[in-house]
Amino acid sequence: MADDNAASGRSTFLAVEPQLYVSDIEAACDYYSERLGFTVAFVYGDPPYYAQVYRDGVQLNLRHVDRMPFDSEFRAREEDALSATIVVEDAQLLAAEFEASGALFHQPLRTEEWGTKTIIIADPDGNLVAFAS
Repeated sequence: MADDNAASGRSTFLAVEPQLYVSDIEAACDYYSERLGFTVAFVYGDPPYYAQVYRDGVQLNLRHVDRMPFDSEFRAREEDALSATIVVEDAQLLAAEFEASGALFHQPLRTEEWGTKTIIIADPDGNLVAFAS
């Protein structure tokens, strides 16, 4: 596929790294590592204002903000406004892992109308991350 893109003068997409806005980089890194099984790749700044966490082939970038871009009215109105969706091999197995770790479920495991099994996890700043298989 990469050769096809090169031949056509197109660049190949390799990955996507969603950026989540957080109020406290260290607390967010702790949550993503302790509750969701990510590893902290780096933390940047003094005080920290940017970080990356990863798990398997997935990276999430964490960016400190003093004021969240989505206010509480937006969150109430758009209750499933996702910050990222991560495709996983087995959402049911992951749901059990997250339950055991004390992750904050926004939506427990369910099978969507189109057949995908999903869970949605909330982080301490209200970012919603869906995991789907």
